Amino acid sequence: MAKWGQGDPRWIVEEREDGTNVNNWHWTERDATSWSKGKLREFLVGIVVENEAGRCQISELKQVEGEASCSSRKGKLIFFYEWNIKLGWKGIIKESGAKHKGLIEIPNLSEENEVEDTEVNVSKKKGDGDVLKELMRTAGTAQVREALGGYLKALKTEFTVGMILPTKATATQELTIKRKLSENTLQIQGSSPVPLGVRIPTVALHMTETFDTAVEQLYSIFTVKDLVQKFSKSPAILEAEKGGKFQMFDGNITGEYIELLTNKKIVMKWRCKNWPEEHYATVALNFVPTPGQTELQLDCKGVPACNEENMKFCWKQQHFEEIKGLLQLTTLNG
Repeated sequence: MAKWGQGDPRWIVEEREDGTNVNNWHWTERDATSWSKGKLREFLVGIVVENEAGRCQISELKQVEGEASCSSRKGKLIFFYEWNIKLGWKGIIKESGAKHKGLIEIPNLSEENEVEDTEVNVSKKKGDGDVLKELMRTAGTAQVREALGGYLKALKTEFTVGMILPTKATATQELTIKRKLSENTLQIQGSSPVPLGVRIPTVALHMTETFDTAVEQLYSIFTVKDLVQKFSKSPAILEAEKGGKFQMFDGNITGEYIELLTNKKIVMKWRCKNWPEEHYATVALNFVPTPGQTELQLDCKGVPACNEENMKFCWKQQHFEEIKGLLQLTTLNG
């Protein structure tokens, strides 16, 4: 038996107040099953594919069976996941207006296979509409695999936050950095007053999307609580007036209305939950009516540079495509 102070430092716990998993040496495991089911729904439901023949959308997650977990050992993360997924899709043939439904089956999404090799089977109920089945088999399959890749990326980054604990060495480095930042702040304050905090690099975004609906209906989708909850598929808090607050996507997006011009313009303070604390971007939505359609012009300033791609994905996939899906379902059900 080693003498006190001479043992393997990976087993010494007296230098941490919590006395747990020093240097990330011990085995820890976190169940990701429930979290994964929500994420799979978020990434897969609402996918839209379209060509000159027709338009299809994944409308529901019919079945998701399996499990997922993440383990930590010796400072390394080990992932396990195995899923059997069934999705429902709806489509419409543009020329005839005929509507069709079908299934997408993913029998084995697991760490044993690369995402691009994951089996995706597309089927359709009896009748015509093979052009829609082919659209889902080609473009739809590609979109599904891309969404599965997004889920796996989130599993390996978002879900694992906090699993690798800071060691004594990293804690010392962080303390040194904090001291240097503090010294620099004091030096700056000595010369001229500046706000406290760290300035982060930001970018501006401009996006344009066209919707097959009247400007009044598109404007209402952004300002009526029930419609927001339908396209976001989650509870929302909405006070659509100047100074009113909003909260969407289970609290992951929050903000405040700065300006509302009915059927013309909405300006908001807007932030994602994982952005630096109290940092908001400014989002302006301009609604431009065109014959039979509405063009939506998005201008966003103050987006953290490191979140630029996530911001684009959020608006393109979770807003624009979901809204188009809602409008399409309204047409299908009408």
